[in-house]
Amino acid sequence: MRLIALVSNMLLVAACGGGSGSAPAVPMLPLSDTTAIAAVQGHGATSPLAGQAVSISGIVTGDFQDNDDDNTRNLGGFYVQSEAPDADPMTSDGVFVYDGNNPTVDVSVGEQVSVQGTVNEYFGETQISQPTVKITGSGSIQATEISLPATGTTTNDDGDLIADLERYEGMLLRFPQTLSVTNLRNLERFGSVGLSQGGRLYQFTNANAPDPAAYSAHKASNARRTIELDDGLRSSNPATIRYLNAGTASGYTIRTGDTIAGVSGNLRYSRGSGGNGDEAWRLMPTAGPQFDSMNPRPGRPSVGGSVRVASFNVLNFFSTIDAGQSVCGPQGTDNCRGADSAEELDRQLAKTVSALALLNADVVGLMELENNSNASLQRLIDALNTKIGANDFAFVDTGTIHDDAIKTGFIYKSSTIALRGRFALLDRSVDSRFNDSRNRPALAQTFEVISTGAALTVVVNHLKSKGSPCDADGDANLDDGQGNCNQTRTSAATAIADWLATDPTDSSDPDYLIIGDLNAYTREDPLTAFHTEGLSKLLGADTHPYSFVYDAQAGALDHAIASADLVPQVVDTIDWHINADEPALLDYNLENDRNPALFDPDSPYRSSDHDPVVIGLELTN
Repeated sequence: MRLIALVSNMLLVAACGGGSGSAPAVPMLPLSDTTAIAAVQGHGATSPLAGQAVSISGIVTGDFQDNDDDNTRNLGGFYVQSEAPDADPMTSDGVFVYDGNNPTVDVSVGEQVSVQGTVNEYFGETQISQPTVKITGSGSIQATEISLPATGTTTNDDGDLIADLERYEGMLLRFPQTLSVTNLRNLERFGSVGLSQGGRLYQFTNANAPDPAAYSAHKASNARRTIELDDGLRSSNPATIRYLNAGTASGYTIRTGDTIAGVSGNLRYSRGSGGNGDEAWRLMPTAGPQFDSMNPRPGRPSVGGSVRVASFNVLNFFSTIDAGQSVCGPQGTDNCRGADSAEELDRQLAKTVSALALLNADVVGLMELENNSNASLQRLIDALNTKIGANDFAFVDTGTIHDDAIKTGFIYKSSTIALRGRFALLDRSVDSRFNDSRNRPALAQTFEVISTGAALTVVVNHLKSKGSPCDADGDANLDDGQGNCNQTRTSAATAIADWLATDPTDSSDPDYLIIGDLNAYTREDPLTAFHTEGLSKLLGADTHPYSFVYDAQAGALDHAIASADLVPQVVDTIDWHINADEPALLDYNLENDRNPALFDPDSPYRSSDHDPVVIGLELTN
């Protein structure tokens, strides 16, 4: 915390950004020696007057003082803007005045003030600290209207591209355009919402072929189009999540894809609350924003057909509690994942079961199950059958699969579906192109419709993620939009297609459906490999299919791919958007001092981080 002390008309200057001790005293300046705010800001990212004592004058445009009559905003200071801006469009006419936890003068928006203090840079924001403040009159400042995209980009200290808005730092701005919610990752911890111009953001390779130059241009375009809408609070994990229900519709819950129009506030450059989080341009609203629900929550999925198949990544569903010990996996040596307590497991189970019950699929391929004998599947099935009031669902008994901490699996509705033969696994022993130290083995099972005898072989997959690299395997990130380990996934896709051509379950039926988390977006090489092998990616009516949001961009990682014989029997395919668009603070976790009242065990929304994919079929025998 930065400290202020006024002693004998001298300013005692504490260390910027927090800490103890003091700096040499800085003499007060005569009020006549007023420095223009534009001169304080300068043309660059940092003030040319950093470390110097200045005297400024202007109108308060944003009141974010601590411990004043306004408890809805607290950044430890206020924004001041020049009444008469300079003629240079490249310099800002606003600045933040930091007056700490206990300001000596309580200011209000519209008051004219004179401020004497020291210029410093705090996490990249130009500020005036250790101030002496005097109210000298009143006035008004009209918000400067600007629109995204910005004309240029800059790189922050994290190495990320962001919009170059330096010329507006500290100023009162208004964005007259409609902006879309594209990122809710920081809503719980920092109270902020990512906004974008021109609609929400999508992953580059969801609609474009991999290409380094085009991918670089895509990243720059995204940077110019985005800004953070902050809650104006310094506290992390606030007790009240300001924007969670701040909508124009009754019962509103914010989702990515929603919009906001005409938002205004002071522009700040900072990290999240307490100096944590992403370094970004943040708009500090002076009034409560209201969002429009342009992406409402979907109800029960409707895909038609007499048989329904679904793919669902269940976000590390472990029946073993993650107590920080390496006791999971077939060898009992892997780190556990998922719930950290019995209470969290109960919450996770309730959410997952609510989603599965509403999904009401005949066959569901699951990913991120604990790789134990069958304890996790049994617990899931027992709870699901209790939820629906019938002993209807069963699971395919695979036992443990290889030695990873997680595995794939199947559940099915035993009243409508029977198993035909045994399951089959694709791993390195079957095809050396399938790297089972990176990919989870593919699991295939043939299912038979009891009423008609029609058969369908479903293969559930969970291919290598983009997170950790495969450079040691000669599979580097080519920076073309496909991320790490693209060749590992592509080789696996080719191996899966060739394996199915051998009829691994002895079904004697050409109807194959490949589902699961392929960790590849729609235009990436693994999907192209399936197409080359004569298989078809199933697309519904959505022109921008997606099942996951990462780095503020939506994209389809979860897919349904059909054999040529199966395609005419497909009625519809949808991504059921119950998870990816929802704030993570609605899931089962209890960390970050989360308010338990936010949790709804009977709601399917944010039961996972991936959306289920649902396929409606009219199978012929």
